[in-house]
Amino acid sequence: MERLIEGFRRFRHSYWAGHQERYHALATRGQSPRAMVIGCADSRVDPQIIFQAEPGETFVVRNVAALIPPYAPDAEYHGTSAGLEFAVRSLKVEHVVVLGHSSCGGIGALLRGTHDGDDFVVPWMQIAAAARERAMAEAGDAPERAQRLCELESIQLSLRNLMTFPWVRDGVGEGRLELHGCYFDIEHGDLLRLGATGKFEPV
Repeated sequence: MERLIEGFRRFRHSYWAGHQERYHALATRGQSPRAMVIGCADSRVDPQIIFQAEPGETFVVRNVAALIPPYAPDAEYHGTSAGLEFAVRSLKVEHVVVLGHSSCGGIGALLRGTHDGDDFVVPWMQIAAAARERAMAEAGDAPERAQRLCELESIQLSLRNLMTFPWVRDGVGEGRLELHGCYFDIEHGDLLRLGATGKFEPV
């Protein structure tokens, strides 16, 4: 914890001190980000750092494996869906980015059928069960290839799930909202973006 406190002190005396006007404006006028990023909770993949976004520029929701469940309003708790709703309906973001990444532990557990964390992680990862099946069918006996394929497939699956939310679907249909799929390669520092052809291409 002391390391975190020391980090805050450096932030307070360097970054914050040099951006006081921006923080004051954000505190008094509120936020109006143009983009939402749904990313993985993995400590190596920070959307703010990857996209070099300033405070107030992106609304970020992070969860295990950057997954988006289908639209399913009920009495359960839906953190990712709630964040999505707030960003699209209240903040009126113009872009929603699904940011997956290499070496994703959640995807690895899904592929291996690991049952560590039965309470929440395993049921959560079932959102990407269809991505797992497609990746394993294509990769055969190549586990590294299956990992990468499943990571990419899960991004596309989440993009399809986004379109099950009526207010997302309406925003896209009316041209007010754009959806994007991106993939960050941790080892090589590359960012791939899903293109109109349905393939991920370097930016």
